[in-house]
Amino acid sequence: MQTASRFVALFLACATASWLVAQEPLPVIKVEHGPNSPAQQAKHYVILVSFDGYRYDYARKYGAANLLDLASRGASAPNGMTPSYPSITFPNHYSLVTGLYPEHHGIVAMSFYDPIRKQTYSYNNPATFPDGSWYGGTPLWVLAEKQGMRTACFFWPGSEAEIQGMRPSYYLNYNESLRGEKRVDQVLEWLRLPPEQRPHFITLYFSEVDHAGHLFGPDSDQTREAVLHVDRFLGQLVAGLKELSLPVDLIVVADHGMEREQGPWINLDQYADLSGFVTVGSLLYAPSDAAADKAFESLRNASDKFRVYRRTDMPFSLHYDSDPRAGDPIVVPTGPYAIRALSKTGAANRPPNTGVHGYDPQAMQSMQAVFAAAGPDIRPGVTLPPFKNISVFPLIEKLLDLQTIPVDGDIEAVSSVLSNDKGGR
Repeated sequence: MQTASRFVALFLACATASWLVAQEPLPVIKVEHGPNSPAQQAKHYVILVSFDGYRYDYARKYGAANLLDLASRGASAPNGMTPSYPSITFPNHYSLVTGLYPEHHGIVAMSFYDPIRKQTYSYNNPATFPDGSWYGGTPLWVLAEKQGMRTACFFWPGSEAEIQGMRPSYYLNYNESLRGEKRVDQVLEWLRLPPEQRPHFITLYFSEVDHAGHLFGPDSDQTREAVLHVDRFLGQLVAGLKELSLPVDLIVVADHGMEREQGPWINLDQYADLSGFVTVGSLLYAPSDAAADKAFESLRNASDKFRVYRRTDMPFSLHYDSDPRAGDPIVVPTGPYAIRALSKTGAANRPPNTGVHGYDPQAMQSMQAVFAAAGPDIRPGVTLPPFKNISVFPLIEKLLDLQTIPVDGDIEAVSSVLSNDKGGR
């Protein structure tokens, strides 16, 4: 009884704290870039929504009514949008908004070592993730701001960093505890601003589906609940946009899919001598070319659960051979296996997550991500075959009528979703 009372007290305290947070104004950071130029004020709007870890088939599998309705009214990729390798969060979110493969924009993993800088980047290190010098390419918000179009980011990897001297006109520092309803409300509030202040490109991010997938697996009741939870936020957003009557193209994407993990940790140091190596996760940074070659020889026939390559010999299809941040040699899993460089003991030796991702999306269908879009510039009833996520960037360039820049993505892969007015085919 005493334990139950303490639980109730804790629950009430947390509920009160959540209510107080919900009442406080959101900590939006405003960067003064001046008003939208007159030419930009006349243009349509794009909202890019990410449901992190939302596998391509989740909407059908779990009956996500609002996302299914959006897809039926507009365009979709029923068999998925193909992430860049590795199919993990930061590299792919940044590929979506730069149109570049990770080897070209430089965010090659969640955490990695840069042999040239002799420094380690980590997505959760406050000294690195907001440091724009780590980020290559030109994110959509930077491209738009440079052309006199105001933008806003309610979270997105890279949006807190000053890249090419620019940040979005409106952004927030990442805070996972901010409720989904408040996030949607803020997006709608931005769209109620006067035309000269109103952002035309907005990002919106949710992490619940990814978290549930990791903890409980893609086939769990918890993942189903998370899918339906974020679907309610999408419904709230669609209803709010209908009331505003603005010409908004709404695009829903994910960074990757999810698969159930198989087996215990695979420790690379059990197969190769990694003395003198810098290691980050499964990434290997050799002290010399001879050491890299020796490790390669030790690993290449060690297990059927991974393949190993010298970086310059990586399969071209992975587009992961030109950036030293990727390490050398490079280990590529052959299935949903948890691989790390070093064995661990004690509290650090936690079992792998139940749900995993990061694998070759061309070899593993479950890595495919969701894509759906609808709006005045989207042709209704279009279904796309799987296409690379780097083509979302040129699609949004077209929707916003921005001056284009060279990227890895190809507008031809997605041009069929564009209306006639936008040059669709």
